[in-house]
Amino acid sequence: MQTTPSNIEWASRSSDPTDETFGELVEPVATDDLDDSDAVLVGEPFDAAVIGRTGAIEGPDAIRDSLAGAKTHHFDAGPCSELQIGDYGNVSLDSAAGGTARTDDTDLTTIRSAIEPVARAVHDSSATPIFLGGDNSLTVPNVRPLLERGDAVGVINFDAHLDVRHVHDDPTSGTPYRELLESGLDTYTCVGARHFETSTAYASFLEEQGGEIVTAAAIGSDLDDAVHRVLESVADVDTVYLSIDCDVLDAVHAPGVSAPTPGGLTSRELFELVRRFASHDNDRLAGVEIVECAPPLDEGERTVTAAARTVAHALAGLLQASGGEHR
Repeated sequence: MQTTPSNIEWASRSSDPTDETFGELVEPVATDDLDDSDAVLVGEPFDAAVIGRTGAIEGPDAIRDSLAGAKTHHFDAGPCSELQIGDYGNVSLDSAAGGTARTDDTDLTTIRSAIEPVARAVHDSSATPIFLGGDNSLTVPNVRPLLERGDAVGVINFDAHLDVRHVHDDPTSGTPYRELLESGLDTYTCVGARHFETSTAYASFLEEQGGEIVTAAAIGSDLDDAVHRVLESVADVDTVYLSIDCDVLDAVHAPGVSAPTPGGLTSRELFELVRRFASHDNDRLAGVEIVECAPPLDEGERTVTAAARTVAHALAGLLQASGGEHR
């Protein structure tokens, strides 16, 4: 088995019987039933490659638990209860590591070898995967199956950093997009990058690759123009993948990340952007991930709550994109 069930009981967290929460909507799903879902949650509880503070290993189930308590109504998109949402469980290392259970220090090669077939299985289904990380290095096995298809692939990445560092000894959470660009990724757009958070050499590398950078300051100045720039950057690709690193949020909104910094997006800006991009082109959106949510580093569950609400807004975007045509 490639995944194991999550530790979260999907049930209502509300004492009001009128409330409808995601806890009542999400159902565990097996491989053979993936096509019955509109969206599928996939947990990736690993942070062996994180740069900085660890803790994202506990992200998947904490995000699920918070999501279970969120109500399902979006005022613009409507009730997310119209979607079929499955929980595929957490990626297991049992087969990849010769029966070794999950550990914090498992090498990244083993972790990626376990993730990639799970990601491929969901990508090959008609469901939209929503990967719950875990650290940002896991983007590579999540996207590789899309590159293997031969389509032109573009990534929209919400992040304070470009994550195009050189791979020296081993990949890290700071190297995924250089790895993917060198493996055939067609376009890469970083949304929410901060001034003074990256090296000039990496900004120059991305410029040479034809990548797009839409800073947090640009979003704060004119959100609609920022949306236009991002959508233009992926206009010519066949497939779009949406990645959200929780450190794109200002440290006030997301203290529970490996590298919290000031000057980031507000949670409201992130929710709006994610919903818009998820709703833009349902046929091209191949997946969504949220990474670098580290509950042990959190304060007042602000980061976990923001991460769960981001997932909810992505689901609202999928609802809008489908135009009411659901399984």
